[in-house]
Amino acid sequence: MSECADAGDGAAVRIAMTVAERSKAPGRLLTVTEETKGQTEAEGRAVRFEIQKGKIFANLRIGADVAGAVPLKANDGLSTRGVMLFGRGFIVTEEQACSLGLGADEKVAQVIKPYRNGRDLLGVSRGVYVIDLVGMTEEQVRRKVPLVYQHVRDTVWPERKQNNRESRKRNWWIFGEALAPFRPALEPLKRYIVTVETAKHRTFQFLDGQILPDNKLVAIALDEASILAVLSSRQHVAWSLSAGSWLGVGNDPVYAKSKCFDPFPFPDPTEDQKARLRSLGDQLDAHRKAQQAAHPKLTLTGMYNVLEKLRANERIEGKDREIYDQGLVGILRDLHDQIDAAVADAYGWPATLTDDEILHRLVDLNRERAAEEARGHIRYLRPDYQNPQGYKAQDKGEQTALDIGPKDTTEKAPWPKSLPEQIAAVRAALSDMGEATPEQVARQFKRGRAGTVQPLLESLTALGQARATDGGRFAA
Repeated sequence: MSECADAGDGAAVRIAMTVAERSKAPGRLLTVTEETKGQTEAEGRAVRFEIQKGKIFANLRIGADVAGAVPLKANDGLSTRGVMLFGRGFIVTEEQACSLGLGADEKVAQVIKPYRNGRDLLGVSRGVYVIDLVGMTEEQVRRKVPLVYQHVRDTVWPERKQNNRESRKRNWWIFGEALAPFRPALEPLKRYIVTVETAKHRTFQFLDGQILPDNKLVAIALDEASILAVLSSRQHVAWSLSAGSWLGVGNDPVYAKSKCFDPFPFPDPTEDQKARLRSLGDQLDAHRKAQQAAHPKLTLTGMYNVLEKLRANERIEGKDREIYDQGLVGILRDLHDQIDAAVADAYGWPATLTDDEILHRLVDLNRERAAEEARGHIRYLRPDYQNPQGYKAQDKGEQTALDIGPKDTTEKAPWPKSLPEQIAAVRAALSDMGEATPEQVARQFKRGRAGTVQPLLESLTALGQARATDGGRFAA
């Protein structure tokens, strides 16, 4: 890739270079931070770089290998997208639901349920219902709830008979994607966790167990508030932003359950830590719902827009001040801060870690958990559902562990064995450091020694690939 600009008496050509080789050694990513034009053409330009060193991924970025994390059995079977209707006639208003017998006929109450989509949760809820006839034949629907049958026959059948998929045309009274395999996970729960698949702010909340989720929601079949706290934490949100994709005009983050939830290594808290997380999760969910109930036009998106500005130390005024007051956003911020600290404590990590440090640790933990599971030890999030018989697999030993790849780490590279590799490694290290003594270069490697590095630096100097400076130092 090159960029050309008018240089007065000629063309100035700027070239961006990518150089790669197959290696286990860490790569270097150089980003221009400052560029100064010389007094004369011969002096050229002075360029300063920010240098990052580590594993380079396919997107030419350095960081934690979140994309390489593997799904964990501990999280298996607990998350899915909601139902996909394929028929607008399935959705009814409260008034329509009552006219079809809701509130008067117990059989109707079994097939007409509250329904929520992303806009309902992030904006102002429509309060709509959905006709859910999964598990019933057409004859059963006609016989048990005739008013409902006539409604779907009039409003759904004309649309579904045009559907290209034969199964959807044949079973026209049932949702296109009915969530049937996942329903046993939700049925015993009085509440479950949801997040909107594509949203500006990554938030999680409880939905009543009677509510059916739209396919633009990701449903998580867990009712434990400590899990809600972990999902709402900075640690998990950073993971989801790194693991997920981006979509739409606003380039909003997408929560793909296979990438964001399935591989995520949850902490293994003590009972006291779990109690603390449980309390904070319930407080967070109750606080937001209480403020929205008190102010029907207050939205979750509005609250988190203001929270984002608050954290950026921006002035809160005008409409934002109204949202701040109605949503008690200062309290919301404090709850999130407490959750972040409590989750860090549950992991046994400092609360001051950067997002990049958090991601590296989570990737390492994912690999440790995957290795545990390969040996038969699974930390089920919901053992009563995922492992109802309490089956305990035998420890299969290290030799049968899954191939989960190298541990993601920022540890020092080992000192190379061959002379050409040693010269290349010393040259790369000096380039990273800019200027250093042989002792400082040696400290960049496991088992590196200044006595071995010194003659290599002198050889590079003789070849014009380094230069000696004052105080026994060398510069790239």
